[in-house]
Amino acid sequence: MTKLPGDSETLDRERARLEEERVRLEEELAHLREDMQQEVDIEPDEGDPVFFEREKSAALMAVLERRLQDTNHALRALEKGEYGICERCNNPIEPERLEVKPDATMCLNCQREVEAVNRRNRVRRTVDRW
Repeated sequence: MTKLPGDSETLDRERARLEEERVRLEEELAHLREDMQQEVDIEPDEGDPVFFEREKSAALMAVLERRLQDTNHALRALEKGEYGICERCNNPIEPERLEVKPDATMCLNCQREVEAVNRRNRVRRTVDRW
């Protein structure tokens, strides 16, 4: 597998960014979990604000847990010397992409292709259900 071109200073900086993101995500998840464990009287009536807030928190937790998984995956790739390499085509991921999304696992072209296939499959499944 190709290794990310870059000096150890760049890789150290990326590792620090990813570790900071991991800590931030873990703290935010811990806070949300604590809030979700508080007992409340929920009236499942439509429009109950407590029910709505809990549903919103649960959805946010799912997103944050996925981002935490992605961040941990990027840290493992860094340790293996594979950080910044597209898992699909083995070409380097654009530095600008890693700057914006340090946990990216695919280059922009591969990401677009995968998303296009996913969109087509989603539309096809929707049509099949009718």
